[in-house]
Amino acid sequence: MVWKNPWYDPSQPHHLEGGFRNLHPAGPRAGDYQRWQKERKANRYPHPPRKGYAGFIEQWWQPAEFNQQGDGVWWLGHASLLFSLQGQRVLTDPVFFKRASPFSFYGPQRRSPLPFNLAELPSVDTVLISHNHYDHLDSATVRFLRRHSPHATWFVPLGLKAWFTRAGITRVVELDWWQAHTHNGLVYTAVPAQHWSMRTLWDRNRSLWCGWAIEHTGFRAWFCGDTGYHPFLHDITQRLGPIDFAAIPIGAYEPRWFMAPHHMDPSSAVKLWQYLDRPLAVPIHWGVFELADESLDSPPEDLRMALDAAAEKSGKFEPVKIGRYLPFNEA
Repeated sequence: MVWKNPWYDPSQPHHLEGGFRNLHPAGPRAGDYQRWQKERKANRYPHPPRKGYAGFIEQWWQPAEFNQQGDGVWWLGHASLLFSLQGQRVLTDPVFFKRASPFSFYGPQRRSPLPFNLAELPSVDTVLISHNHYDHLDSATVRFLRRHSPHATWFVPLGLKAWFTRAGITRVVELDWWQAHTHNGLVYTAVPAQHWSMRTLWDRNRSLWCGWAIEHTGFRAWFCGDTGYHPFLHDITQRLGPIDFAAIPIGAYEPRWFMAPHHMDPSSAVKLWQYLDRPLAVPIHWGVFELADESLDSPPEDLRMALDAAAEKSGKFEPVKIGRYLPFNEA
């Protein structure tokens, strides 16, 4: 039986009767994945960091300390951030365990440790999920948070609520692009991203992908989630207003002929940051899992080169250590 999208709305250009799509479709052609895997194997990509994995951790990792006061954000590695906003703790795409995979014995594994012991994590009020890929939605982490923060409300893109219900999560808000919901004084808006979804061999693009805007009076943050670069991302500021803080992905970008439609590279990230009028920003989606051909230490190096090439010296968008806290009152 052919699966039909129960959320299909013909007035929405990113909806299809059989799922969802990008506003500006682009992606691998038939055989491209096999070509990438063949080249990857032949070149033994990814290569280890120049200083080895231990040296990478020494340079780019620190313990997270959750005793800071006021509004700010901790980068916990990859796409996981913990916001402190107006007394609320907001967690994004949490992945706390060994692998970004449906298997405990196979798939991308952590190359840098979690920057905190699980018992140290503060109680979480809200969790934001950008899409269902395993490096952004981890079953073991969801089970942990269900026990750790049972009263948390989860915000997910269209099509993912049923997955969380089956996982025992009862407080779930499911939103389409541009839909907003106010929770505990903060406004959450699901915003477009250029990506895709897939958790099994049979569910490609059956659930949506998104970024999240988080707002309160006088402040707006944008968690990009996972996205390629396209000028349609500029619509977010045009519709919502200026961005005060952004979490912008810079990793999983090589080879560009294969990754460009769905993953930004550092040069694209700088371009987006400049369009946003250079807010305080943290580069994410690097430093934990080896998902593409670049080495683990390439994203921060390439970001610094891209900033130098663009003659950017403000210091508001630069690589930070996993576990680092950034206060917003100093932005």
